[in-house]
Amino acid sequence: MEFLINWLSNVPQSAVPFALAALGLIVCERSGVLNLGAEGYLLVGANAGAGAMLTTGSPMFAFVLAALAGGALSLLFALLVINLRMNQVISGLTIVFFAQGLTSLIAARNGWTSRSFSGLDQLDFGLLTDIPVLGPILFNQDAIVYLTVALFAGAVFVFKRTEIGLQIRAVGENPAAADSTGVSVSLYRYLAVVSGAMLIGLAGGYLSVGVSKIWVDDMAGGRGWIAIALMIFARWQFWPALAGAVLFGCIEALIPRVAAVGLQVPQYFVLMLPYVATLCAMVWVSLDRTRHSGVPAALGEPYVREERR
Repeated sequence: MEFLINWLSNVPQSAVPFALAALGLIVCERSGVLNLGAEGYLLVGANAGAGAMLTTGSPMFAFVLAALAGGALSLLFALLVINLRMNQVISGLTIVFFAQGLTSLIAARNGWTSRSFSGLDQLDFGLLTDIPVLGPILFNQDAIVYLTVALFAGAVFVFKRTEIGLQIRAVGENPAAADSTGVSVSLYRYLAVVSGAMLIGLAGGYLSVGVSKIWVDDMAGGRGWIAIALMIFARWQFWPALAGAVLFGCIEALIPRVAAVGLQVPQYFVLMLPYVATLCAMVWVSLDRTRHSGVPAALGEPYVREERR
């Protein structure tokens, strides 16, 4: 029972980076912009968050700066794919490689690499934390864990109940029709790309400030690619993406628990479990023909006003 409680109480912390990254990707791609740069936004967010903690010691400032760093990098991506209409696959991959080099350079020049810091503490819910089993799991988490659930609820509300969300969905499904009604396709795609990247940057900030409490080069560790697979697994839907993130969080939280109890399992086998789960999820999506794919109709297609095809 102690093993189970310790494992499950660490699941939310492990799931948050996957959840926020997948949420940001869904927000972006619902506008019709294919975004493969999640790994890059995670890295700049983690780098900015770690740098803010090492220089100011303020977790709140670190998370704000992490989100802004992701949004700033996304402006370059948006310029390439929306204004210059470059290939969205190549542009996304370019963002990843650019972020890898940029974050390593910034960290090396400022001496941030492998320096630990205090990070983010859990919220104090008093007696609720002492509830058997459920207390450590539900009431011994930090503020970002609860904020993540609120962000998902907010995204569902915005995309289903507000004009902004409906316009973003419209430009992702049929930009020509949206343009004919006076909707600025470029404006709403910029809004979706930047907002989504800020969420992914926040995920990166949480990875360094809330989880690792240290900066090392390439610390995203492939989580951005897993988030892309998670988004496809969830068929671009919000709540299934959160459920999938919890599943991946269970797998990631299990890895140190297995080592702690002394189970004789090959180390590299355990480390590859998240990626095996990713492959299984992608295979399941490919074989499941019973449900609509959910992919936005105009995903990956640049739009030029009044273009004739």
